[in-house]
Parts: sequence; C-alpha cells; structure tokens
Amino acid sequence: MKKAKYRRILLKLSGEVLRDNATGECLADSVLADMAKQIKAIRQLGVQVGVVIGGGNIFRGLKGQDRGFGRAHGDNMGMLATMINSLALQSALEAAGVPAKTLAATAMPALCELFTFRRALELLADGCVVIMGGGTGNPFFTTDSAAALRAAEINAEVLLKATKVDGIYDSDPVKNPQAVKFDRLTYSEALARRLKVMDAAAFSLCMDNQIPILVFDFFKRGELLRVVTGQKAGTLVTA
Repeated sequence: MKKAKYRRILLKLSGEVLRDNATGECLADSVLADMAKQIKAIRQLGVQVGVVIGGGNIFRGLKGQDRGFGRAHGDNMGMLATMINSLALQSALEAAGVPAKTLAATAMPALCELFTFRRALELLADGCVVIMGGGTGNPFFTTDSAAALRAAEINAEVLLKATKVDGIYDSDPVKNPQAVKFDRLTYSEALARRLKVMDAAAFSLCMDNQIPILVFDFFKRGELLRVVTGQKAGTLVTA
C-alpha cells in the first residue's frame, strides 16, 4: 500500500459538479457516492480530511445582484446552499462507512454543530471527515476563501482544489485548445496573472500562511489518491 504524503488536508470541492445534467436535479447520487468512495480511499491511508464544498449547483451569491436583491442577501442564500451540499456529502460518506460530521459557520443547532477550529481538530483526531459548511459565515467571501481560511485554522498541510480540468492553465483550456498548463506556480505568479482558478483573497490567505495549493482533476480516476500519495498530478502553487 502506498504511503500518504500528507497527514492532514483540506479538500475544496465544487458544488456545481453535484448537478445531474441529465435530469436537472441539484444533487446527483452517483457523484456523491463517487466523492465518498474517493475520500474513503485516502482516509484508509490515515489522512485526516477536512472538506469545504461550494453551493453553485443550487444558488450562487452573485445571482442576487442579477435578481435585484443585493449581493449580501444572495451570499447568505449561497451559504445555505453549501449547507445542503455538506449534509448530502455527510450522508454519502456515512453510507460508505466513513464517519463524518458537518460543522456550520453560523449556528444551526437543529442541523449540526457550530464550527470552531478546536472542535474540528478533535473530530479529525477521532478519524472523522469534517465537512465545514456555510462558507466563512460572512457575505462577500467565496467558498474558495472559506477553504483557505479553514485550511489555516486546522493547520492543513495542503489545500487540494478539485476541478474538472487537470491543473492551472494560462487560459481556459475548454475554449482555447492552445492553452498552456503550468506544473508549478508561485502565489505571486498566480496573483499577477489573475488566474481564475481561485480568487485573489484565497490565494493571498494561503500565501500568508504558507499553505500549498494543488489544483487537480477530481474526475480523473484515482487522481485524488495519486495527489495524496505525492505522485505527479495537477498544478502546485507554493512560495
């Protein structure tokens, strides 16, 4: 069995990938089950796993501006969407035999516990996958920023950003077949190039706390396991 390179990780998942494009449903059971299976595989290596998942399959805060009720209100709705996804992932993990707990950025006692970094660390030490929902608890911050913040709070050794492409490119590889992939970047280069894989606040927070970011294709079979065991994959952003 391969050894894990990291003892504790923060896995950032996109909410948009949970959508079932065939039926239009917000949550695809098959995708949730696959996520749980991949997370279970790295848990079996002894890796402590924190997860932040977006809410774009249900509602994006920026839509609030488009619909006339303001960014702050829209972001609050988006944070609730992340809670739905977090609880759905918790259920999928539990169904796969993986202990999991959701912690919320704002008090929701009927649903789950409130996030504190001490409680998150206790649960991680007990072998639970800790899903940190509700964004940062404040509007005007993305779930990428929430992932960077939580990674710092739990002292994660790396922030793994799961996407639908195999790393960071100089332009959108879907739209530009000539796009060039980076194997490694510095935080400063990523910020200077205005690469949109994560927002500037998230990059800056990781830079300030010296948390490496590894961007990889979550849907390439076995890629999460390869990343965690230190095999070459994706794009690494460091100092």
